[in-house]
Amino acid sequence: MKCFFYYLTFLCFTCISAQEEKSPFTIDANYFYGTILEHNPDIAHLITEHQTGVILSFNQKTFGKNAWESRFNYPDYGASFLYQDMKNEFLGENYGLYAHFNFYFLNRNLKFRIAQGIAYTTNPYDKVNNYRNNAYGSDLLSSTYLQLNYDKQNIYKGFGLQGGVSIIHYSNANFRAPNNSTNTFTFNIGATYMFGYDTQPDYIASTEERYFKEKIKYNLAFRTGINESDVNNSGQYPFYIVSAYADKRLNRKTAVHVGTDIFFSTFLKELIKYYAVAFPEDNVSGNEDYKRVGVFVGHELFINKMSFITQLGYYVYYPYDFEGRIYNRIGLKRYFGDKYFAAITLKSHAAKAEGVEFGIGVRL
Repeated sequence: MKCFFYYLTFLCFTCISAQEEKSPFTIDANYFYGTILEHNPDIAHLITEHQTGVILSFNQKTFGKNAWESRFNYPDYGASFLYQDMKNEFLGENYGLYAHFNFYFLNRNLKFRIAQGIAYTTNPYDKVNNYRNNAYGSDLLSSTYLQLNYDKQNIYKGFGLQGGVSIIHYSNANFRAPNNSTNTFTFNIGATYMFGYDTQPDYIASTEERYFKEKIKYNLAFRTGINESDVNNSGQYPFYIVSAYADKRLNRKTAVHVGTDIFFSTFLKELIKYYAVAFPEDNVSGNEDYKRVGVFVGHELFINKMSFITQLGYYVYYPYDFEGRIYNRIGLKRYFGDKYFAAITLKSHAAKAEGVEFGIGVRL
């Protein structure tokens, strides 16, 4: 998880330093009030009172200086800090640091934010002292929040108001068991202040040609990480994934993928041995192959040097039944030049996470 923290810190600085011109920018503060959604009956005992917290944010505005800004209707990018009181003695409190984008609609009065980061929880699972917390198996968590606000900026001398709803997700992506996770639905209200409100430049219209053509590109990627099965205290093991896929750019924003993955998940090797001994009625011999091979299709959304990927796969080689034959992957890529990239992605089976993948690759 330390690698995850370093990557997110790098991502924050990458977003914030992407432009030379730093003004104007905004800061905002939101107070929220909500409830944990019971997405899994196993966490019902953790839902007691309504949760409260605050989100503090820095937002760098864009005006079209770079071509990608006008493609997405001049979004903001920035960083945010989140504090949440889970209102439950077993869950404690959460503190999160995020990188985010704000996208605008309806004459820039409706703002949609997507944020990805890392959170620290004060009271994770402990088999002796806190065995009732089956949501968080580690003190460091992967966290995502989505926010939709009616946002009226610069109402009076840089001050503005906003309000709306958010969904806040915490999970350690099976880095350590247990990992039932939480999703909080909240109502939020807040205020904004714009620095440089009286010197705001005009938006620069796009001069790009609409027609964009690129040949099919071929990608090779290597991903790795550490995870644990759902059996508490069964141990953490490394996994390795080799991927090969082709992508075709449809326009400047999007591309489609088709390819294959080969999975070497050593936690699964140990899980097979465990079930062969502990549950003989399941007819597991212990000699089943832990390796898997999948084929997938996907989509990639390009935002400057970053991109957001989604992939849906199917195991064609599947000797041991684990969470079903369909898997999915979402995450972020960061390009370095035209060929090389790094990525952080989450591989799961529907809503059941298997692991956070740290990857490098080449696009030829």
